[in-house]
Amino acid sequence: MSTSRPDEASGYLDGQFLLAMPGMTDARFARSLIYVCAHSADGAMGIIVNKAVTDLSMPDLLVQLDIAPEADAIRLRERVGHMPVLMGGPVEGKRGFVLHSDDFHIDQSTLPIDDGICLTATVEILRAIASGEGPASAVLALGYAGWQAGQLESEILANGWLNCPADPELIFNPSLDAKYDRALRMNGIEPAMLSASSGRA
Repeated sequence: MSTSRPDEASGYLDGQFLLAMPGMTDARFARSLIYVCAHSADGAMGIIVNKAVTDLSMPDLLVQLDIAPEADAIRLRERVGHMPVLMGGPVEGKRGFVLHSDDFHIDQSTLPIDDGICLTATVEILRAIASGEGPASAVLALGYAGWQAGQLESEILANGWLNCPADPELIFNPSLDAKYDRALRMNGIEPAMLSASSGRA
């Protein structure tokens, strides 16, 4: 299994996945797959990439934000209707974050993370997506997951999370329900074995 601990190599998990384990005690993160965008001695920030906001579509959001007129809703559905709006985490739940491929860049706004993945949190990228000039691959998340200094490391050591290399294809795959189990299998863990070993006092 190609996993690493936070104190190995660079010491930080930027650009890696976090998989919630049965030991995760926070129900908000149960079966979460998180892409770590930033990790340092000061803390960490990541985006949950496998949970959708159920009552909001990407075309509806672009119209609500006045990025596109309501008359364009049909054209938007054809262009971005496949792009889910993700529940990125419990922090700043009304703020949008776009994880995207590195073929799109806004000066002083786009943060390159790792392996061709970038993060942009400005409305300009949504305008570009609405007009068909955005990145080739993208997901929009509302909110993010955040950890204070040392908190993520403690949760990993307590078996709350498994950290492993991220797969860009899995980040952008629209089949949200399958992402968690696929990520487990990529790391040699059979989901049925994991659930069978949990929940026993």
